[in-house]
Amino acid sequence: MQKNIYKFDTLQVHAGSRPDPSTGARQVPIYQNTAYVFKSILHAEALFDLKELGHIYSRLSNPTVSVLQERIATLEGGIGAICSSSGHAAQILALFPLMQPGDNLIASTRLYGGTVQQFTNTIKKFGWEVKFVDVDDATQIAKLANKKTKAIFCESISNPGGHVTNLPEIAEYAKRLSIPLIVDNTAATPYLCNPFKYGADLIVHSTTKYISGNGTSLGGAVIDSGNFDWSQNDLFPSLSGPEPGYHGLKFHDTFGPYAFVIYSIAVSLRDLGMTMAPQNAFHTLLGLETLSLRMRKHVTNAKRIAEWLNNHPEVGEVTYAGLKSSKYANIVRKIYPKGAGALFTISLKGGYDACLKLVNKVNLFSHVSNLGDTRSLIIHPASTVHRQLTKEQQISAGLAPNVVRLSIGIEDPIDLIKDLKQALE
Repeated sequence: MQKNIYKFDTLQVHAGSRPDPSTGARQVPIYQNTAYVFKSILHAEALFDLKELGHIYSRLSNPTVSVLQERIATLEGGIGAICSSSGHAAQILALFPLMQPGDNLIASTRLYGGTVQQFTNTIKKFGWEVKFVDVDDATQIAKLANKKTKAIFCESISNPGGHVTNLPEIAEYAKRLSIPLIVDNTAATPYLCNPFKYGADLIVHSTTKYISGNGTSLGGAVIDSGNFDWSQNDLFPSLSGPEPGYHGLKFHDTFGPYAFVIYSIAVSLRDLGMTMAPQNAFHTLLGLETLSLRMRKHVTNAKRIAEWLNNHPEVGEVTYAGLKSSKYANIVRKIYPKGAGALFTISLKGGYDACLKLVNKVNLFSHVSNLGDTRSLIIHPASTVHRQLTKEQQISAGLAPNVVRLSIGIEDPIDLIKDLKQALE
């Protein structure tokens, strides 16, 4: 389904799905199987040689997962998507076709703590390196980049602080360096922000969060805009050069704008196996059908609660970018006109002890490490999801010991405010 024909609310329900041809089932079936019957020897050869597209084995592709991939790609305005077992897996899938041992990427300091850990330590095992930069000062990007820099990575709305990124400014630096801009759009979702419109080349999601919205299913996705020229230089040999696993086939020469997507299926998923389960794809599709409805409620609730907290005597700072007083107010109006999401932090004047008391005293807010659920969630990042970071990294990400992260759900805002009020008191 073409995005320019149908509106967002229609696409989130229909894109990628059709009535099942054999049964007439209207909802997407769960194809809970591992392998698919070949029509003949010649058909099998064509599939394995990438001369024909189709399902071979569910580590590579699955009909249920394929519907989710098409739907997410349509909502983001991309040409294709690859779904994975988690958001962390999606980050590796985004980088794997681009990076070689000795390469580096430039990443925002305002990232989810697990991403900072993955980029700081785990990717070293691949021979990759990261250089962190405060994206509010984009001039630092040019100073850090070198001939081995292969990508810029940022979040559209950051986790946990809810800071928004000036995507056109970051995209301009990526363009000057002839490298792709990868944007994690998890906290914004395609309903609030379209990173491709502002110069992004690849989008990453943890579908576990708002895309699913029901807190039941892990998953991730990488979406390709189809706009990046992988052969404009010699920086990306996996896509522009001969691939030894396919007898020297050159993916970009052969598949054009679909090179990244097909490489990710034929090589990345084949060899890394970070595959989304069909059951998780099914549950994610159910959640995705109501994305716009939920996000409108998330945003209105978050704005109201942030405004209330901003005037509370026990609260030192509220980082919600949707506040009129936020230093990001102008960026929000330009890039995030439907709202600044529903994720932000608050600092308490009572310090670390006050944070622990708040977390322990709330009733409606659930103390969990997830975000983007229909339920309102709370956590103390410095002692949990960002615990592996150094104190310097925590402070750089806005996560001092007196900071609590809130993920505002879709409950009645009056009830949520009452819950926070009694806990703060």
